[in-house]
Amino acid sequence: MTIHEATLISSSEVAKGTSAFCFSKPIGFTFKAGQAIDLILLAPDLPVGQGERHTFSIVSAPFQNELCITTRMRDSAYKRRLGSLRSGALVHIEGPFGSLVLHNKTSRAGVLIAGGIGITPFMSMLRQAAHDALPQDLLLVYSNRRPEDAAFLQELGSLEQKNRRFRMLATMTQMANSSQAWSGETSLLNESMLKDVMAGLAEPVVYLAGPPAMVAAVRLTLSKARVDDDDIRTEEFYGY
Repeated sequence: MTIHEATLISSSEVAKGTSAFCFSKPIGFTFKAGQAIDLILLAPDLPVGQGERHTFSIVSAPFQNELCITTRMRDSAYKRRLGSLRSGALVHIEGPFGSLVLHNKTSRAGVLIAGGIGITPFMSMLRQAAHDALPQDLLLVYSNRRPEDAAFLQELGSLEQKNRRFRMLATMTQMANSSQAWSGETSLLNESMLKDVMAGLAEPVVYLAGPPAMVAAVRLTLSKARVDDDDIRTEEFYGY
């Protein structure tokens, strides 16, 4: 697989403890919304085994001129190095890869279920769908502990206004620990909720992305809701 050179354009905090990093898009680099890259940091001081490379979903959409990723900023050698990058820093990118992309048959709805930072591949899909005016019903179910932890929540609201075929159900499951107001859903994802929100969608294909425990639990919930396993596609996020 080809390794490309890119430079850091910008970085910003998009939720508490979560940052986005945007790089120049290498000439000729193409990808499908939902795919991932390996981001390779050129830092000789990183210990062997602590990873000069890390896999990230691409959060920007194919039509955009930048190549962006978003991650929780853990206290690891790699994340410390990533957080210290300044504008113009050179990195290597390998990819794209991954098969968590929207199905081609637009008459079938897409249901995107994200836990926390699992929103990243879905941001790429939803940005591209709005840009293309995709004639496909899309539903996002987005679960976080608190609004402070929910990356891209405001932009998702704007995309919902822009794309009449897209709607979102966001739920915040630990509002007792939040300093922000929230008038929306606060329940954990459950069979009744998913049945209600998916009602009326045409032959939905379900996409799951988030921590492994969350993905396993929601997959079981979907099974109880009689969603066929063949219509469920998953991506687990290990370590972020």
